[in-house]
Amino acid sequence: MKRTALTTLITILFISASLSAQIAANDDYIKAMTTPNAAQRVKLLKEYLAKYAGKGTQYENFVYATLCVANYAGKTVRETIEYGEKALALGGLDDLTKCNVLLTVSAVYSERGLNLEKAKNYASQVVQIAKAAKNNNSSDATPEQWDKFIGAGYFTHGQALEKSNYLKDAVDSYINSYNILKNAQIATSLKKIGKSLYDTRFYRDAEKAFEIPVSVLKDFPSYAFYAKSLYKNKKKEEALKYFKLAYGKQKSGEMAFYVGIILADKVRSNPSVSPEAIRYLLDASFLSARNSKKAMELAESIFFTSSENAKYNENVKELQRRTKKLGELTDKFNKKYGEKDEEDLSDAEKRDMDDMLKEIEFEEKDIKEIEAEQKVYLDKFNKLIQETKQRLGVR
Repeated sequence: MKRTALTTLITILFISASLSAQIAANDDYIKAMTTPNAAQRVKLLKEYLAKYAGKGTQYENFVYATLCVANYAGKTVRETIEYGEKALALGGLDDLTKCNVLLTVSAVYSERGLNLEKAKNYASQVVQIAKAAKNNNSSDATPEQWDKFIGAGYFTHGQALEKSNYLKDAVDSYINSYNILKNAQIATSLKKIGKSLYDTRFYRDAEKAFEIPVSVLKDFPSYAFYAKSLYKNKKKEEALKYFKLAYGKQKSGEMAFYVGIILADKVRSNPSVSPEAIRYLLDASFLSARNSKKAMELAESIFFTSSENAKYNENVKELQRRTKKLGELTDKFNKKYGEKDEEDLSDAEKRDMDDMLKEIEFEEKDIKEIEAEQKVYLDKFNKLIQETKQRLGVR
């Protein structure tokens, strides 16, 4: 009986001591969490861990969780990860707190390029937990707040995929995130990935990546790479719109050339676009060192074959024919009378010589008339060139 009583007494004393320690730990936790000063709160929470870590107290998991997500001076990346991992390992966190910890640790892993598989897993958990909580009408947060967690989960998932070089999958995650959060930072991430996809010739994926940046950021790189992706995917009509928008943002020779060659293709079926095509091609001829010669040649071709100036090419052929004929007549005349004096010629020869000279004169006159007509066309084209230089401010 005495041994039993003694054992019972020891048990009672042990339980009493444990309960007392638990109450003290709870009081310390409440004191820390109700402290209005953030720096003081962090100090008290760290003191809590120094006293109670590993002793099975009720709020140890929440202390780790709070220190994981809190921003305070001197906090290291290693601390963020260790606090977060310990909070998750202890378990027992409510959905809201767990999502915050998972997001924080996942983001740190992705930013540092560490444990990327774990980063992806944590981000996926956030999406799953938040969706379930929203569907179950969890009282921990409003539906709008759960949506923000879902969007943030997709974003951190995209970050981890991007760092893992799974760029195509990252595009999907970022798009899902943007559709919820509507945050311009996500559009910037998509622009970065889109350029990488374009540079590696994944043009369809690049097109998909740039759909949001062109409508949100509306900057030159977004317009330019989206347009080039569309062009590579044989969507020239859509590409034309964004090449023009890009050129409106920045006078790029490359953009002008793309617009010019797309419009040049349309000239055949729609001659009315000729002036616009020529304008962009002339711009490209002065702004793009790479495409300068080709742009100028194409501009000339369109100008001199347009309905207004179509006679120019006919005149070129006529000039060639008449110049050849004039040469033949001159050669014939020189062979026949070039070394003879007029007083040595018979009357018949003089008449023949006069006829030949008149024919030569007629040819020369016709050639000059055609050349004068050609000069009009050339002057018009040269005027366009000068106007282009003035508009662009080039010499």
